[in-house]
Amino acid sequence: MTQDVKPPKKPRGKAVLLQGKCIACGARCQSACPVDAVEMNEQGEPIINFDRCIGCKKCVNVCPASALVMEFTDEEKKILEQLAAAGTTHEPEEDPEEARIKKLLAEYRGVWVFVEQTEGEAAKVSWELLGKGKELADALKTELCAVVLGHEVEHLCKQAFGYGAEKVYLLDAPVLRHYRTKSYERCFCALAEKYRPEVILMGATGQGRDLAGVVATRLKTGLTADCTGLGIDDKRNLMQTRPAFGGNIMATIMCDKYRPQMSTVRPHVMAMPEFDPMANGEIVREAVNVAENEIPVKVLEILKDGSGSKVDISGAEFIVSGGRGLMGPENFPMLQELADVLGGVVGASRSAVDAGWMPPDRQVGQTGKTVRPKIYIACGISGAIQHLVGMQDSDVIIAINRDPEAPIFEVATYGIVGDLFKIVPAFTRKLKEMKGKNQ
Repeated sequence: MTQDVKPPKKPRGKAVLLQGKCIACGARCQSACPVDAVEMNEQGEPIINFDRCIGCKKCVNVCPASALVMEFTDEEKKILEQLAAAGTTHEPEEDPEEARIKKLLAEYRGVWVFVEQTEGEAAKVSWELLGKGKELADALKTELCAVVLGHEVEHLCKQAFGYGAEKVYLLDAPVLRHYRTKSYERCFCALAEKYRPEVILMGATGQGRDLAGVVATRLKTGLTADCTGLGIDDKRNLMQTRPAFGGNIMATIMCDKYRPQMSTVRPHVMAMPEFDPMANGEIVREAVNVAENEIPVKVLEILKDGSGSKVDISGAEFIVSGGRGLMGPENFPMLQELADVLGGVVGASRSAVDAGWMPPDRQVGQTGKTVRPKIYIACGISGAIQHLVGMQDSDVIIAINRDPEAPIFEVATYGIVGDLFKIVPAFTRKLKEMKGKNQ
């Protein structure tokens, strides 16, 4: 009489981190661990306590970057091979919550860009986002759509097609003539609930930030503000990169369990796509589900910003910026002279603005303006990451600094190590001579 031999128990292994894969998503693995076997280091990466790890794979399952895997000893690998040969390696049934999430995510498709407009004129950031949205839509193998809300704004549909949209959802009614949070939120959310987009992009402007916040709350999804980079991973997650911890690191954020995925992006962060005047697409006209008497806020008058005396550095093609290295406000006219020769404007770092040397509307950086000029000349600016995120996409960056180790040189196209009080005037004189010869 033979005795039945029970097959060995399937080993569970231990979780390990793949070096270079962690994106510092915010300690999801740590919060998922039921036995407190995961701690986080200063870089936001997990440290696994192998003595505590029970191999439950929960940290592996929640990792949006597949940076955690299960590792087995040689003995455990042999047992797995034996079980595989015996045909007894049955995978556990899918977790009901994971099955629910998978089904939910599969119901959402399409990349949407909200076309912000004021009195029928679109904000340029909307067209910039269509350019980036096209890249995302191609990666997801889905369609790129624009959303236009307003009154007598159908002409914006043609413009949206020219900048890459394949379809435009148009809601046109007098109640939408002026932007008001409640009317736009109700219309946009009704549209999103009906068509279920996978990604929604809006400009990080006053209007875009206001609308994005209420829409994300109403749709019960996540929102990443002021993104500087967008991409798609192999699980159809939107990788949203933005400065974090006061701008000291760049974090990549994902919304892997909810849809739609929402981001706001500052003007001039993304490149403006080329306009195709021959492009066409489908216009989907939707009914407006809100009446004027339901909106408590009324627009009485629209006042334009300033008197026209302020300088808009965000649209300048040539910018000469100064930082702490200028030593004081009396030295900024030297930069203005160079900017005048180039036909550009003068900008400043946050430290120069905080010191009162330049007005706030000249500040370049994370808490100032994002710029994409043809030429950006950084004078006496060390290059803190808060400043770099606002100008690093300039076509040409010329850095002038005494410190050869200054971070600004890491992004500079041309770097000049030396005294800016000698270099800038010499630069200005040379340009004047060149312009004089060409006249």
